Amino acid sequence: QGQLAESGGASVQTGGSLTLSCAVTGDAVWSNCMAWFRQAPGKEREAVAVRYDITGTSYYADSVKGRFTISQDKTSSTLYLQMNSLRRADSAVYYCAAVKRTVCPFLAAPSTDYRYWGQGTQVTVSS
Repeated sequence: QGQLAESGGASVQTGGSLTLSCAVTGDAVWSNCMAWFRQAPGKEREAVAVRYDITGTSYYADSVKGRFTISQDKTSSTLYLQMNSLRRADSAVYYCAAVKRTVCPFLAAPSTDYRYWGQGTQVTVSS
């Protein structure tokens, strides 16, 4: 079995920065498609960043492009999401997700395309 576990969520001020971590264990370590999703109250879960390990390519939602960075440390089996210039609209529960595929799901793909999920970590941005 594979597991993902997010950490690093916190309450921050507008304009601040925060880095989320996702520990990858078990079968999930063989995943080559990694992603960060978020879900705010009353909204659908949305992908904010995806990383395709084989190509080393990352993609971002327009709402976070230029402010968020997804990265992976394979040595420690950890996925990261660095968030800068945070806005109140960024407040949400953030989830990491992973799956092993020949062709990775693209940014707009359904969340059901990912096999492994973390429990989520809360990020709250306030003025």
